[in-house]
Amino acid sequence: MLYFFHACFFSMSSSQSPALYDVVVVGGGIVGVATARELKLNYPKMKICLVEKEKELGMHQTGHNSGVVHAGIYYKPGTLKAKLCVEGMNLAYEYFDKRNIPYKKCGKLIVALNEQLEPLHDLYERSIQNNVKDVRLVSAEEIKTIEPYCKGVKAIHSPNTGIVDWGLVTRVMGEEFCELGGEIRLNQQVESFKENPESVTISTKQGDHLESSYALVCAGLQADEMALKSGCSLEPAIVPFRGEYLLLNPAKQHLVRGNIYPVPDPNFPFLGVHFTPRMDGSVWLGPNAVLAFKKEGYRWRDFSVRELFSTLRYPGFWRLGLKYTRYGSKEMIMSWFPSMRVNELKQYIEEIEAGDIQRGPSGVRAQALSSSGDLVDDFVFHSAGRTLHCRNAPSPAATSSLAIAKHILNELRREFKLDELSSR
Repeated sequence: MLYFFHACFFSMSSSQSPALYDVVVVGGGIVGVATARELKLNYPKMKICLVEKEKELGMHQTGHNSGVVHAGIYYKPGTLKAKLCVEGMNLAYEYFDKRNIPYKKCGKLIVALNEQLEPLHDLYERSIQNNVKDVRLVSAEEIKTIEPYCKGVKAIHSPNTGIVDWGLVTRVMGEEFCELGGEIRLNQQVESFKENPESVTISTKQGDHLESSYALVCAGLQADEMALKSGCSLEPAIVPFRGEYLLLNPAKQHLVRGNIYPVPDPNFPFLGVHFTPRMDGSVWLGPNAVLAFKKEGYRWRDFSVRELFSTLRYPGFWRLGLKYTRYGSKEMIMSWFPSMRVNELKQYIEEIEAGDIQRGPSGVRAQALSSSGDLVDDFVFHSAGRTLHCRNAPSPAATSSLAIAKHILNELRREFKLDELSSR
């Protein structure tokens, strides 16, 4: 399935007179694109432009994630994050069907080993409180009917968890935004925000100047740097953590039908290594979590002195490191020697051997971090004049994106007089 956007995508590089808009959205990841679409659906007469520094939409976190459609099991009951995930999953499946986007509801098992029964039951109770549909506890025997090669003493089965290509979803959202009359400018790296009495001017490295009544910034990995450009504080800083996946030998892909996850360790901030089938039939194993030396550093050799120095001088990074020194050291060693992951994988599928895995893709997570070293796990918005910054849209932002877009629209309505603007 191919999508073409020639009618509304521009690669502009020459300086010109300021273009006039009602709202400019900065950031072409799934959250920015979903919100631009939501704005246009609600305010069809508004002139709305989305600006992205890359040559296409969804090239970073959106295009480098596991591709899972999450059901909302893990998140603290009553939180906005839990609510938006459950709502977002339902909206996502509706959208996939409406726009003919291929996906698979392959389900997920969260599998407990002997010592993990109590946290598994706690997680199940959390899923019930979050109103996650159709989840159930299954026995060791039932695990085998769902995943014949997987072993465990008990598991949570979530049949509505699925997989999709979130990069494709973002491009389809971009196509719809254009169909509604929106404009997308690619290859435009924002350098500054200038407040005017009745507008804000967004200037790009390529020499363009976009004048808009208001601006919304959903910059993901660059969220803190964009906020600084318009006078906001550094906190929360974005610390980039690279997640590296392993690829399962095609001859062993039959061992995995759906998503297989471990019971997360509450002492650590990430979910642990899991088995993830992909839309192309491949199976990803992972990811780990190691510090990236560059915001968009997908390999060890990707390095930015300026960005690494910014991370190392942030006090929250060192406080986080002290909390998780042992965990972080283990992750780095296993990154260098991926075969060390095999014993971990064999706890769930015995048939996997060292020769069955090889290095695979990686992604970088924009982890918002407070100066006290706490991982920021909720939404953070900062306003600066006529610009609203979405400083953090916590994982699983892709699954929740359509619900997050509605939430951000409400934030924009609170901060700015959108209804008055649309009636002009």
